[in-house]
Amino acid sequence: MTNQTIIAWSEIPVTDMDRAVAFYNTVFGYEMTIDTTAGPIPMAVLGNAMTAGGAHLYPGKPAADGGNTVHITLPDSLEAGADRLRAAGGEVLSQPVEIPAGRFVYAKDPDGNSIGLFEPKAA
Repeated sequence: MTNQTIIAWSEIPVTDMDRAVAFYNTVFGYEMTIDTTAGPIPMAVLGNAMTAGGAHLYPGKPAADGGNTVHITLPDSLEAGADRLRAAGGEVLSQPVEIPAGRFVYAKDPDGNSIGLFEPKAA
């Protein structure tokens, strides 16, 4: 078995790129912009990080049931991230879940995409 990233890349379909970029920038502290030159469709790379294991938003139709859950690391506490998510139009769906690596809540973005807000365990 190799020590490679399991998920190479994730895509989150959104109906309104401007609204989605504003939402993810607000909740996660990003400074994303919409890039129309990097590929065949516009995209906004989460956190502006084009590295293995990254993700981006793109114009598309979200799955009716929220699709797969993409867990995204917060820049601060789970509670602060959940407050920003609610204020920006998202919905928290669970109580905090503790795991060895940290804790998270299940949530939905304004398009209904299933996301997790993740707070890593302090080092």
